[in-house]
Amino acid sequence: MTVHEIRSFNRFYTNVIGALDYSRHLYAPYTLTESRVLYELAHPARGEHVDAADLRTRLSLDAGYLSRILGKFEREGLVERGSSDKDSRRRRITLTARGRGAAELLDERSREAVGTLLATVPPADRERLGAALRTVREVLGDGRAAAHPGPGPDDVLLREPGPGDLGWIVARNAAVYAAEFGWNTDYEGLVARIVADFAQDHDPHLERVWIAELDGRPVGCVMCVRDEAPGTARLRLLLVEPEARGLGIGDRLVRAVIDFARGVGYRELVLWTNDVLKSARSIYQRHGFVLVGETPHRSFGADLIGQDWKTTLHRAAE
Repeated sequence: MTVHEIRSFNRFYTNVIGALDYSRHLYAPYTLTESRVLYELAHPARGEHVDAADLRTRLSLDAGYLSRILGKFEREGLVERGSSDKDSRRRRITLTARGRGAAELLDERSREAVGTLLATVPPADRERLGAALRTVREVLGDGRAAAHPGPGPDDVLLREPGPGDLGWIVARNAAVYAAEFGWNTDYEGLVARIVADFAQDHDPHLERVWIAELDGRPVGCVMCVRDEAPGTARLRLLLVEPEARGLGIGDRLVRAVIDFARGVGYRELVLWTNDVLKSARSIYQRHGFVLVGETPHRSFGADLIGQDWKTTLHRAAE
C-alpha cells in the first residue's frame, strides 16, 4: 500500500459520490462540514446530549471553525445552546424543530444518493463491498469506528407496506434468489402471483404484510395469508437483504407473523420452503416449526427438495 494508492482511491470515491459537484445540491445550502455537524447533532449516542467539546473531538475540528458553524446555525434558528449536563462550563447543543427538519432533508438526500449508487451494484457483490468498507474502517479507524458503530437491531423498523413496497417484494425476491441460488424467472413469476393475489383480494383483519426498514429503505419482508385448511394461516415470502443479515430481522419478521396469527385466532401456522434455504429453516425451527413432509421437485431451473413446516398456535391464556 502506498500514499499514491490511497490518494487515488480518495479521488475515485469523491467523484463516485459527487462530493465535488455542488450542482447536485446534495448538501446545499450547507457545506459538507456543516452538513456533517447537523448529522451528528441529529444522531447522538442513545440517551446522550451533545456539547460543543464532543463535536470538536468527534469530528476533529478546529474550535474556532466549529464555533463559527454553530454561531451560523444559531442565527438561522437551527440550534439552541444551553448549559451542558456534564459540565456547567461546557455548552450543550440541541437542534430546534427547524434544525431537525434540515437534518432530515440532508439525510434523505444522502440515502437517495447511496441507494442510487447501490442499485448499480449486483446483489452478489454487495456483501463483498460491505466487508471491504468495514475493513477500511477497522484498519484506519484507530478506535473512531467504534464511536460510530453500524446499525443494530433497534435501528430496524417493522411496518406495513407503502406505495411501491409490494413491487419491491417481487423484485428483491427475484434478484436475491437468482444471485444466491441461480433460480430463474419462474420464481419471479410465482412471487408476482402471490403478491398480486394479496394486493387484489385480502382480508386486512386476517392477512398482513410486514416490511423491515433500515435507514429509510426496505431490507426485509414477510406475509401472513389464509390457508385453505380452516383455522390455518400460511407464512410466505420471508426475505432479508444480504447486507442486513445478522441483525435478527428474520427472527423479528417470523415472530410478527406468529403473534399476529395467534392474535386473530388462527390455530395453526404453516409454510413451504426448500432444503437449500438453510438460514430460513433455522429461524423456523427456533420459533417452534416442525418439518412435516418433504417432496423432491424440479422448479426455478433447479433440482430441489420442497419442505412443509407447521407450528401449533396456543393462546397466551392456555
